[in-house]
This record gives sequence, C-alpha cells and structure tokens, in this order.
Amino acid sequence: VPTLLETGYQVRCLVRDARRLQGRPWSDQVEVVEGDANIPETLAPAMEGVWAAYYFIHSLTDTKEYRERDKIVARDFGRAAKEAGIERIIYLGGLGDPSDDLSDHLRSRQETGAALAEAGVPVTEFRAAVIVGAGSLSFEMVRYLTERLPAMICPRWVYTRIQPIAIRDVLRYLVGALSVPESAGQVIEIGGADVLTYGDMMKGYAKVRGLRRLLIPVPVLTPRLSAHWVHWMTPVHTGLIYPLIEGLRNEVVVRDDTAQALFPEIEPSGYETAVKRALANLDAGQVETRWTDSLTSSQGDQPPVELSTEKGMQLERRQGIVNARPEAVYQVLTGLGGDRGWLYADWMWRLRGAADRLVGGPGLRRGRRDRDEIRAGDALDFFRVEAIEPGRLIRLRSEMVIPGEAWLQFEAQPLPDGQTRLVQTILMAPKGLLGFLYWYGLYPFHGLIFKNLIEAITERAEEMSQQEEASKLSAQ
Repeated sequence: VPTLLETGYQVRCLVRDARRLQGRPWSDQVEVVEGDANIPETLAPAMEGVWAAYYFIHSLTDTKEYRERDKIVARDFGRAAKEAGIERIIYLGGLGDPSDDLSDHLRSRQETGAALAEAGVPVTEFRAAVIVGAGSLSFEMVRYLTERLPAMICPRWVYTRIQPIAIRDVLRYLVGALSVPESAGQVIEIGGADVLTYGDMMKGYAKVRGLRRLLIPVPVLTPRLSAHWVHWMTPVHTGLIYPLIEGLRNEVVVRDDTAQALFPEIEPSGYETAVKRALANLDAGQVETRWTDSLTSSQGDQPPVELSTEKGMQLERRQGIVNARPEAVYQVLTGLGGDRGWLYADWMWRLRGAADRLVGGPGLRRGRRDRDEIRAGDALDFFRVEAIEPGRLIRLRSEMVIPGEAWLQFEAQPLPDGQTRLVQTILMAPKGLLGFLYWYGLYPFHGLIFKNLIEAITERAEEMSQQEEASKLSAQ
C-alpha cells in the first residue's frame, strides 16, 4: 500500500475488520471497505469503480481442505471482478515447474491463479520462491534457525535449489505491472540474482551477521519431523511449517526470461544484499507487516469479539491510582512484551510460553513487530492485540492453547490533578469443565503475577513521569 501511494495511485483496502488498520501511518490516505472474500456478496461495494485489484488471499494450513477452499474463494473473487468491470487482477503465487510432482502448497498457489482467471478478467500472475524481507515467513524461518543454532542437522530438503528474491524487488514488479499492459494474462516467474539452496541461504545469512555455522547432513528427517523441530526453534506454528517444508522437495527456480523482457528496468539484487536490507529494516524498526499479522497464523478465521461479563465469563479485575497522566501509563503498556519482557517475574512468563509451545501453541517467540508501537492485529508474544484506543485502552486476546478463550485488558482512566486510574482485567470464557478447572487451577498464580504486574506498571509510569518533569525543569 505505501508503495502504491508513493507512486501516485488511489487505493482502496478490502478488510474484514477496519480496526485492523488502526495505527498504520497511511490509513488516512486510503479508502477502507469492510467485506469478506468468503462472502461473495460483500465484494461488490469494494470493487465498485476499481480498475485493478491485487489478490493476496491465502488460507495455508496443514490440512488438505485449504486447496479447494482457495479455489472457491478465487473463483468468487474473479466473478465479482468481472461483474464490477475490473480490467486487471494482479496475483502473487508460488514458483515451481507445473510438470513436477509439486507439493500441495505449491500446487494450490498455481491452481488459485488459474481459478482467478476463469471468469475472464486478465490476471498477471507473478510466481516467486522465498521472499527475503523483514516479516516474510520463509525468511523468518531461516533467520531464527541460523541465529539460534551453531550447528544444524540438515535433512535433504535443505539442499534443494531455490531462487530467493528481495521483497523490494517483488514490490517493484507488483506495482510496475500496472503500467505494463503487456503483463496482463501472463504468468511471470520472478527471482533474485542468485540460485542457492536453503543451506546456502543459512550460510549467507550467517556471513552477513558474522556468525559461524555448521550444517550436518542426514539422510532421513521427514517433513513432519522437520516441522516439529522448526516449530521448537522458531516462532512459527507447526501447521504453517509443514506445508512449506513439504514444498522444499521441489526445485523452485526461474525457467524463462519473461520478467526481464517485460520489466527490463528491474535488476533483481543478490541474496546477501537482500539480507542486509532486511536486517537494516529490522534494526530501524521499519517493518510494515509480519506473517504473524494474519489471524490465520494462529486463530484461523475466528473474528474478534466484543467482551461481556455475561454467559459464564470469568473475570478478575484489579485497579490502582497512578501518579502520572494516562499518556505515561499508556506508554508503559505499549512497551510490554517482546525483548523487554513483562516487568514482573519474566521467568514465569517464559515458562508458560515454553509449556504452550509444548502443546503446539505460539509461545513467546513471536515477540512483537516493533519495540514501542502496537496496533490492532499485531501479534504480541502469545497474545493478539485485539483492540486499542490510543492513550486509554489495550485489549490483548490470548492465543495460547487453552480450554476456552481469554483476554488481558488494560484501561488508563484520567483523574483530577493529573492522576490515572489503571484498571487491569483478566477475562476467560471457559469451555466445559476443563475450562473451569484451568481457570481455578491457575488462579493462585494469577493472583501473584498480576497483582505485582499492575504495581510494576504503576511504578514504571511514575518513574517516567518524574523523569519527564525533571527534563522539562532542566530545559527551563
């Protein structure tokens, strides 16, 4: 979206929940329409008056159903685009020789492109392998494995040839297609300057970071076992890893020069250059989005809900008075989690995260997109930012594997004389008897952790407020 806006295009965003765009620096520069590609009748308002549509919809899981579902949604989208008079659809799919025995994941990506085109709207289908950039799921796998493991046991898939491409180059192709009418109706394979293996990618990443890494090849390690191993070493869920690893048996390299013929001005960068740029963006906090921003990375299509203390909701609330303004309290709240931790008994949070990963949950390794800023839809350790009201409220939805649903909410309520009432609420909707046993079983630990957490937040906010006042006085 930022690249389209910089190029001068008017942009309309189709989203299931407009709150998910809160906090984006460009949100006031676009038109936002709520709809759902799973509900075809909601697409017409989004497509009215549009001449080109980008299609980035995907429902990757470790089940077989997603292939058929993706085709249905793509056909519905294509028909709606045809009825709306849309002239172009631009789609980003997966690289791979169609004549090969492709994995379900790669085959699905190519079937989706064909389904989009069935209604007759010309589709520009770009096919790419691993996209190298901050926030890319495949790149995050390489990054975490290389950072964490000085020696890696490597199955056969680590030595399959692959042609990664920098995210900057992908964006140039995607936006450039709008001004190249010859790209309509074409399948265009795109890749970077280097053809490597996954092992080469790990070694290249290690070289950029100044790390020494040893790869130890083994003849056997099934995709399913590999998925569990990668799940433990990275923040990525097993259900997402398995179909990706299964696809690594397929060589994914560019086989023709269509991209070069249509876009001669684009000279794709090499892998190490792409890694350096990605790491620079991470260090600078310039990450526009991450794979964890997608709700399907953990919760499927489960939508956010409005909280209520009715219908058996269990509630635990604490509050206190903070000698600081709501802005200071809110600033502390937005800094919780990630590499800063949770202010009190961080080892207990890490222990709970490890237990969650043991049963297939996200644990704490996802961290957070930015150290200081949060927005609705962000993953934050084993929570999801469900709602924010800047300066006043943050609601986090638990994505741990638990018998029910749970939330952690903070409110900063202004009081006279510059004080703030801080309200901390834990809510759970237990599922069955096991859910109630879970709630009451953890209650003593919650009493310890969250009683001290609200006190630690209060202390930190008051310290920050005093420092700010001292800074103002010294400036005078």
